[in-house]
Amino acid sequence: MGQKVHPRGFRLGITADWQATWFNEKNYKEYLLEDEEIRKVIKNKYAQAGISEIVIERPDSERVIAIIKSARPGIIIGKKGAEITELRQNLEKRFNRRFIVNVEEIKNPEVDAQLVAENIASRIEKRASYKVVMKKAIFNAMKKGAKGIKIMVSGRLAGAEIARTEWYLKGRLPLQTIKSIIDYGTARAETKYGTIGIKVWIYKGDADI
Repeated sequence: MGQKVHPRGFRLGITADWQATWFNEKNYKEYLLEDEEIRKVIKNKYAQAGISEIVIERPDSERVIAIIKSARPGIIIGKKGAEITELRQNLEKRFNRRFIVNVEEIKNPEVDAQLVAENIASRIEKRASYKVVMKKAIFNAMKKGAKGIKIMVSGRLAGAEIARTEWYLKGRLPLQTIKSIIDYGTARAETKYGTIGIKVWIYKGDADI
């Protein structure tokens, strides 16, 4: 039976980057858990900002650099930078470290797999037809230049008695080619019938390696 490989993990250091760029053998566990808590605090506070990922750097034991990749950076920055200043101060108070917070704008959220997955989950929670939402997401991604996209949903779809999995694929999706630039995202929709899982793969072309 074939084994599935995480599309991002398979390509780390080749066409995909790490979400944390630091190493500390002595405090590895502490830093790792702290990274996850930092991401959770930021994503919960700015749930409407379209945050795809948060990259964390640690130049030394006292400083943390958080790079937030967002489709709506203005929500995080705020008027004259007031919001991002407050965020930095809150993080410093909570984690007792010096923080530098940078925000990078995602120009095309339609081809960001994590944002596509979260948008589908949000629409399903609002009782939109999962088939309509999936087809629209595929159309938008291809229109914005994606070479291929696959969307998979699993659970009690449309309130069905028995859970099942459905997926749509458009274009190419060379998952076993290491030079392929594959973006991958997951999300969950909480409905009255239970949890529906969403997975999105977007093929953006090949890297020159």
